[in-house]
Formats: sequence, structure tokens, C-alpha cells
Amino acid sequence: MVFTAKELGRDEHFLSAILQSAHELMAIYSENPRIASIMAAQQRWLMAHSGFSLSLGYPDEPTPGLYGSRFVDFAVKHGIASRNTAAAFLKEMLAYKFIQPVPQSSDRRITLLEPTELTREYMMRWIHTHLVVLDTLDGGDRMAQVAINPEAIWRMHPIIAKRIMDSDILRNPGVTFSLFNWATSGGVVMDYLISRITSVDFAADKILIGPLSMKVMQSQFMISRTHLKRLFKRAAEFGSVGWAGAPGKSSFWLSHTFVSEYWNYQAEKYAMIDAVSAAVLNTPDRLDERSHATSTLTA
Repeated sequence: MVFTAKELGRDEHFLSAILQSAHELMAIYSENPRIASIMAAQQRWLMAHSGFSLSLGYPDEPTPGLYGSRFVDFAVKHGIASRNTAAAFLKEMLAYKFIQPVPQSSDRRITLLEPTELTREYMMRWIHTHLVVLDTLDGGDRMAQVAINPEAIWRMHPIIAKRIMDSDILRNPGVTFSLFNWATSGGVVMDYLISRITSVDFAADKILIGPLSMKVMQSQFMISRTHLKRLFKRAAEFGSVGWAGAPGKSSFWLSHTFVSEYWNYQAEKYAMIDAVSAAVLNTPDRLDERSHATSTLTA
């Protein structure tokens, strides 16, 4: 069984599952705030998946390989970032040792780069988190299959990355979601807000999540007080968030529309990852496996 986004978008069990996955993401962010900063804004998230998939072999590219000019060209071609922004991101990833030069590269004209072991570990956890949720929903054995064949994760990722790049829903999920997701550290703040939900009354316009500490969020997510206040002010102007009473002293609420945007975005992403995992895990481990899975998904 492969889930569709529509099925997940109306499954209340899926909402409970993604709330649990938000807690898992919080744990990852707490362990390594630098890693969190990469996945905490849409542009950086897209660049991270781009670079990782190029190193493994992006489906539309003739050969695997990550290097400066190729990454910059890819980011510009797919409307992710300007040349300067993409180049600066790659330098930052090198400085933080999330990528490293490939030793003994066969082509001395370029400096080939590859994800470090730390980066591979966290990307694997990102995919595992999604597969665990999917298994929970249908009692499937995706993670059991991956345990038998761990390399399947690295065959999945480039196809997942392509599906992300090609998805209008994931690139443009909704007004409030986009507000948080494109802001620096905004994505992780949004995950944190969602993780605070304990129950949802589908008949209510607002969902209470209890009191919030701006100071804690500033510290935990490496975001300035000014930037955080500006982000919340803009979201409040959309009618998406607010305080039930006195600001900072009462329960905070999220609008049903905001939570629905998050839910629908996750439904699209999980359905996409489910389709990719099914194609890869059910394809024999051959050299042409990636192209077979890609043609299956893009036909």
C-alpha cells in the first residue's frame, strides 16, 4: 500500500503521527543546532537536499558529483538561490565540516565534495523518521526492509530530492507556512509550535498550545529576539497565531488554517517519500535501479 496525499490529509491518525515526528525533529535540533540551522529555513533546506543529492547522483544529471560550479548552477536553475547565496552556503557547509573534499579525486580540474559522516547520519535519521511514521500508520515493514538493506536510503534520497524540487505544493505550501519556512530559523520555530499541540478540536478555529517562552526559543533555536518578534507579529497579522489573554502570560494559540497548512504540507511530503520508498525497496539492487525508480515516479 502506498499512501496518497489526499488520504493522509484527511487521516486524523496521521496528524497524531506528525505531531510525534515533530518531537523527534526537536530532539535532532537540540543535539546539533548547526544541523538544525540548515533544515530550519526553506531555502537552506532546499540547498541541503540539492547538494546531498548531487553527490549521490541527481536523476536528471548525467553523473554523480558535487562541486562548486555545479551546485551553484543547480541552485540557480531550480530557482532556489542566487549564485552568491548558493556559493556562500557551500562555503559555510565546508567551514562547519558538513561537507569535505573527496580524497584523491580523479579530476584535478575540480574539487569534488562529499557529505561528512555526521551529515550522512542526520540525513539518514531524517528519512528514517518519515518511514517510521508511515510504518506506524499501516503496520508496514519499510524500516525492516531498510535494516536489511541500509544502502537503499542513499538510492531513495536523490529521487526524493527531485520530487521536492518538482513539487509546487512543497515549494509553495501556504501563506503562514511560507512565512515561517522562508524566515531564518523560522522552520524550526514552526516545528516547535506544532510539537506543542496536545489535541485538536476540528470544530474550533483556534488550537491552544499553552504558554510560550520567547527567551527559551531564542536560546534553543539561535534566533534573535527582534527577528522572533517580527515573525510572530507578521503571523498575528495573518490571524494565524496569538495569545488567548495577556501576551507572554497566557496560553498561545494557532489558527486551524495554519495547522491545516502544516498538515497538508506534511501529507504531500510523506506521500511522496512513501512512493519513492516503495519504488526503491521493491526494485532489485542493480546499477540501473535509480533510473528505473525515477522513470516509475515521473511517468
